[in-house]
Amino acid sequence: MITLSPGIAPTTAAAAARELSMNRITVAFLLLFAATSVATKQKSAQGANLLLQLEASFAADVAQHGHDAFITHFAEDGVEIVDGGGFDTKDAMRKQPAWPEGTSLTWTPVHAEMAASGDLGYTYGNYVYTAKNKEGKLVANYGKYTSIWKKQKDGQWKVVVDMGNSSPDPKSGK
Repeated sequence: MITLSPGIAPTTAAAAARELSMNRITVAFLLLFAATSVATKQKSAQGANLLLQLEASFAADVAQHGHDAFITHFAEDGVEIVDGGGFDTKDAMRKQPAWPEGTSLTWTPVHAEMAASGDLGYTYGNYVYTAKNKEGKLVANYGKYTSIWKKQKDGQWKVVVDMGNSSPDPKSGK
């Protein structure tokens, strides 16, 4: 007989071994569960961070190269839902003229989320589109946007749906 510690009834070696094995299995299972939970949370955080990086790259390219850069971030079957109505396919966007001098589009995502599958996600945030009005004066237009990103067969991430709606100037409310 084996005594595990003072004050505990004596037990057989086989029973002690079974108890020890069960404790090890329980600990191993709990560690595996905890590791899986942490890995899942890290993967989700990386997914959202990836989408934020994609948006930052998209915005930087558009700030530097305008309309042409805007189009390059769209999937071949991607669409832009136009503020006020209509849909522009990538082919339709290619046919649009280059943006006039002084035109700019900037945006800042405020949220990103990745699907559990890791191949689809979305971002949304605020944008500022600045262009000359009929009098030639630069005018800023404000709005909200949503971009839906999809991982392509070649591994690249592209926008499959982009939409925006205008809103008042956040500072003046006009």
